[in-house]
Amino acid sequence: MRIDLRSDTVTRPTAGMRRAMAEADVGDDVLDGDPTTRRLEARVAEMLGKEAALFVPSGTMGNQAAIRLLARAGTEVLLDANAHIVHYELAGAAELSGAQLRLVAGSGPVMDADALAAAIRIPSPHVPRPSLVCAENTHNGAGGKVTTLAGLRAIRTVAAEHALPLHLDGARLWNASAASGTALADFAACADTVMVSFSKGLGCPVGGALAGPKALIAEGWFVRKRFGGGMRQSGVLTAAALYALDHHLARLPEDHARAKAFAAAVDGAGGAKVVPPDTNIVMIDLPAGRDAFDIVKAAAAEDVHVVPWSRTRIRAVFHLDVGDEALARAGAVVSRALEGR
Repeated sequence: MRIDLRSDTVTRPTAGMRRAMAEADVGDDVLDGDPTTRRLEARVAEMLGKEAALFVPSGTMGNQAAIRLLARAGTEVLLDANAHIVHYELAGAAELSGAQLRLVAGSGPVMDADALAAAIRIPSPHVPRPSLVCAENTHNGAGGKVTTLAGLRAIRTVAAEHALPLHLDGARLWNASAASGTALADFAACADTVMVSFSKGLGCPVGGALAGPKALIAEGWFVRKRFGGGMRQSGVLTAAALYALDHHLARLPEDHARAKAFAAAVDGAGGAKVVPPDTNIVMIDLPAGRDAFDIVKAAAAEDVHVVPWSRTRIRAVFHLDVGDEALARAGAVVSRALEGR
C-alpha cells in the first residue's frame, strides 16, 4: 500500500467530487461567466467576509495577482523570510510586478508585528519605499504554524501605521481556522486581500480564490487573464471546490489529529526531534550526522513517501487520502528509517 505524505496536494478527487465535476452546470467564464464558478466565488467571498472573490488556477497565481494589484514596481514587499512567496513562486514578484522582496525574520517561527516594524526602512531618498506587506497562515515552511488572530491583527496594525496594504496568503487558512476555532472571516478581516487554496487540505484537483474589495477583484480579472489564467468552462473545476466546502472542510481536524499521532510516534526515533504540529504538517529535525535524503529513500523503499525539506529536516503532510491504517504504518516505517533499521 503506497502512503504518500509528501504534500496535501497529492489527494485524488473522491467519487462524489468526480460526480459533481461531471454534472457541473458550465458556461464560458471568459466571455460571459460560468454559473458554477460564480456560485463558488460568491460563496467564498461570503465565507471570508469580503465583497468579491475571483477563482484562479493556483494559489501562486492568486498571490502574484495580489502583489500586482497592491504593490508598485520599484518598491518593497515585506514578508516572512521563509514565506511561500519567497521560496516557491519562482521570483514572480520581481518578474511579474517589478517588486523587491524584503525578508523579515521573526523572533519565533514566523514573522511577528515587532519584527515587521523593525524591518520597515526609515524613509530616505536612498532606499526603496515599501508598498505592501504579506502574511502567510498557516505557514508552510514553519510546519503548518498558525498565526493567531491577535498576532495577525498586530501585523495589520503595523502595516496600517505605515499606510501599507496587507495581503494574506491563506492557502491553508481553512486549517488555521479549524485548528484555532477562529472564524475564516475574522482572519480575513485583517487583510485587504486573501488567497485561499482548494487543492490542498480540501482535496480538489486544482484551483484557489483571491478575495477582497469588489473594485480590486474586478481589476484582478484582467490581471488573471494577463497572467494566462482566463478559463472557459471552469465550472468543471469549481464544482469540485463547492463539493469540498460541503464535504471536506469539516473533516480537517481529522488530518490534524493524525499529524499529532504521527508526530508522537516518530519523535525521538534515532535522536530526531519533531516540531509539535499545529495543523496537518509535521516537521522532523534530524540529529547531527544524519541526512534527510537517506532517510527519505529508506522510507520510500517501504512505499512510505515523505520529503526532505532540507538536509536536516523532513516533512510529512496528512490529508484525506491517509486514514488510520496508513497513519500507523507510516509511523512505524519512518521510525525505522530514522533509527537506521
